[in-house]
Amino acid sequence: MQPPTLPREDINALGIKYRRIPLMAIGRDVYCDTRLILQKLEERFPSGTLGASLPDQKALEGLLAKWTIDGGVFARAAQLIPPEMPLLNDPKFAKDREEFMGRSWQKEDIAKARPEAIAHMRGFFDFLENTILADGRSWVLNTPEPMLADIEAIWPFHWVIGMQGALPPSLFGKENFPKVYAWIARFDAAIKSAKASAPKPTTLKGAEAVKQITQAEFAEPEGEVEAHDPLGLRKGQYVESWPIDSGFRHRDSGQLVALTQREVVLKTQAKIGHKDVHVHHPRTNFRIQAVSGGSKM
Repeated sequence: MQPPTLPREDINALGIKYRRIPLMAIGRDVYCDTRLILQKLEERFPSGTLGASLPDQKALEGLLAKWTIDGGVFARAAQLIPPEMPLLNDPKFAKDREEFMGRSWQKEDIAKARPEAIAHMRGFFDFLENTILADGRSWVLNTPEPMLADIEAIWPFHWVIGMQGALPPSLFGKENFPKVYAWIARFDAAIKSAKASAPKPTTLKGAEAVKQITQAEFAEPEGEVEAHDPLGLRKGQYVESWPIDSGFRHRDSGQLVALTQREVVLKTQAKIGHKDVHVHHPRTNFRIQAVSGGSKM
């Protein structure tokens, strides 16, 4: 587990400046951004895939992934963090979140933004209640079990409902959105059942995780830089890559290993052991540019 605020020394030890969590490491390949992590897990473990197979279902799955992040659902949910939350009494936390999000996290500003955020969240809840879940289906794709489409859609609603004081009960009670609440309850039950039948995960201290990562081999063969990519970058060129929606002050830099329509891969160096690490970023909501003057590693 990583601390809620910077610094995050374990990630820093891998030579990674990206500040959002979680990250996933398989060997010396480190994957940033949850959407890319889910894609990689789907590819690597096809026997347990949760992704849709039919084109129309894939389309809905992809649109829901964009809706919850790019469509403002999570951003509005984050604005509903109650001003009374004890963490907001910590100046370090407020400063960290201001640096992360690029907006004020002062209590008076959070309180001022709440009415508009509540109005938007009502619309988001209503969309689920009266379109996707309107026919009484158990899951987004009308499947017997939850799928990746459910995960892509549910997480900000699950989070904000579980945050005491975030939502006014008179507007967001079970009587207002019964289908949404029932869907979330089914999801919780499915997660509980899956955890009960899954192997117990091994927990590592941060230093041990860094050691195992840096002593491992790469999980993926080295890719190529697509010749017709519009950025016109070359394999081996020193570049920077960073998110442009949040955490944008933290840029990873290194040699360009691969660049496709879906992801960019940089070669950076761990501070412990000085081994090369491949850092994977998605293309969506990330900016990539050449580093003038060569290496900044």
